[in-house]
Amino acid sequence: MLRRKILPKMVSHSELRNLFCSADAVCFDVDSTVIQEEGIDELAKFCGVEDAVSEMTRQAMGGAVPFKAALTQRLALIQPSREQVQRLLAEHPPHLTPGIRELVSRLQERNVQVFLISGGFRSIVEHVASKLNIPSTNVFANRLKFYFNGEYAGFDETQPTAESGGKGKVIKFLKEKFHFKKIIMVGDGATDMEACPPADAFIGFGGNVIRQQVKDNAEWYITDFVELLGALEE
Repeated sequence: MLRRKILPKMVSHSELRNLFCSADAVCFDVDSTVIQEEGIDELAKFCGVEDAVSEMTRQAMGGAVPFKAALTQRLALIQPSREQVQRLLAEHPPHLTPGIRELVSRLQERNVQVFLISGGFRSIVEHVASKLNIPSTNVFANRLKFYFNGEYAGFDETQPTAESGGKGKVIKFLKEKFHFKKIIMVGDGATDMEACPPADAFIGFGGNVIRQQVKDNAEWYITDFVELLGALEE
């Protein structure tokens, strides 16, 4: 079961806007937030096991299945090789969500640190980060492991993003390391919402897919990054 950890209801929308505009750091989920696709579903499609994996992703994002269990099950079905991951990026690169490039650029102009925190795969997320001028040191994601011949050998289970609650662990680490006063988490899924706290605010994003649980519980829910750009320009 998802443990809901959301801001108290007394936080007003204007207070959330002020928090966002004065943040030291903004953390974005990647799949269905920064990019339009779910990376693991695209990998599954590329490897010919799309339908079974998509249903598992839906259950994981809704909080119905522990994240690590869902990740293990999906990867056991996909069994992606190093070559398949490389071909996926070359032949079907992920599509950035409209407005995200401008939003990240504007945040960076304001000297706000931007991080990508994803339950997806580092090889894909680093590709996305490069398109947004986000350094790889600001990427937290799961690492696929391969045997010497390139065949799938599992994933690094020690990464915090491999666990339920992992995004919150990353944010706690960022606060301790960089002494950020205000960190905002932006994302579409249950795993993003439960990262607040330790995030100081959560902004739900439904521009690519709407997760009803997130829409119902997020204090600030948007469907277009233009709204966050507008808040910064006020």
